[in-house]
Amino acid sequence: MDQGELDRKRWIQWMLRIAEPVLSALNERSLKSSMPIQGKLDDRGEYTYLESLGRLLCGMAPWLELTALTGEEEELQRKMALIARNAIDAATDPSSPDFMNFSKGHQPIVDAAFLSHALLRAPVELIAKLDDRVKHNLIACLKATRTRKPCYNNWLLFAAMTETALYKLGADWDPMRVDFALKKHQEWYLGDGIYGDGDEFHWDYYNSFVIQPMLVDIVLTLGAEAPEWEELTEKVIQRAARHAVQQERLISPEGTFPAIGRSLAYRFGAFQLLSQAALKEWPLPGVASNQVRCALTAVIERMIEAPGTFDPDGWLRIGFCGDQPDMGEAYISTGSLYLCTSVFLPLGLPPEHSFWQGKAEWTSKKAWSGQAFPIDAALQ
Repeated sequence: MDQGELDRKRWIQWMLRIAEPVLSALNERSLKSSMPIQGKLDDRGEYTYLESLGRLLCGMAPWLELTALTGEEEELQRKMALIARNAIDAATDPSSPDFMNFSKGHQPIVDAAFLSHALLRAPVELIAKLDDRVKHNLIACLKATRTRKPCYNNWLLFAAMTETALYKLGADWDPMRVDFALKKHQEWYLGDGIYGDGDEFHWDYYNSFVIQPMLVDIVLTLGAEAPEWEELTEKVIQRAARHAVQQERLISPEGTFPAIGRSLAYRFGAFQLLSQAALKEWPLPGVASNQVRCALTAVIERMIEAPGTFDPDGWLRIGFCGDQPDMGEAYISTGSLYLCTSVFLPLGLPPEHSFWQGKAEWTSKKAWSGQAFPIDAALQ
């Protein structure tokens, strides 16, 4: 079996190993009765369930949306897409025991946005194929987040992303929330592919966890609605591609990366932007598509196979590499951890794509073995 074919099978197995406890429980409407809640604050039970659903589907969506699959993978994909729609129904049906909190506290602003991002990434499987009843409930839940204001930082994009999903759902949406988020992030751009998280630079992975993936998909979806948004699109993608190149260089020859900044319990979700760059097929100077796969595979394998990553029932445990409960900030709980699935975005590329072909060494592996590798250059 070709290395790329083997890696694809492993990626699907890894993704579904993470997803299965959440989606199976929601399919049976038993998530709240079965999911453990690990975290430092007692109120996490108000939020953790929506966290798990929104973040999980955010990463799975491109694979669910992929057409022209065949055989065993296609059968598995169809099954999981149906379960994902059932999960959205369970989460948004007021009569469901797993009905989720979209209206109390500020955290739902965040995770309604991750669910919204999933909708944008799978508009056929997660929007068009929803029953009208489910779509009505989903729209009502997303609108319920409007009763609170987001924080003055990357959270502006959460409000904008939810409005973008409402647009995609055919509901009334608020262009002002989108416009404010886009304008502030242009002001917060610091240069060389990096945005501040608000007015200040934070040395962490939030340009990949949230900022650039959401910026890209907001302008790609809504650009035609306003000339100034459309003008931003090329610039936003150019900056995102530059940061994706930087991300690829952060992966060591051993498949590790710097444990810098907050929210490290999101594990390999730190590479959402690099994964998005592969999915969107952006040209990355000096970076071949299959070398991104090999680099990310090394990271995923090293982290997911660490002892203690999962509890005995298959739920994720708080940690960066294994079971490390002290790595969870006060806002982290079990559901938060499922943002790690955003690394699997390239499963939305078909098996014959160059991403899944052959074997290649990534930049740091070349550099530290004495091979030729491209000189890096800042984005001017």
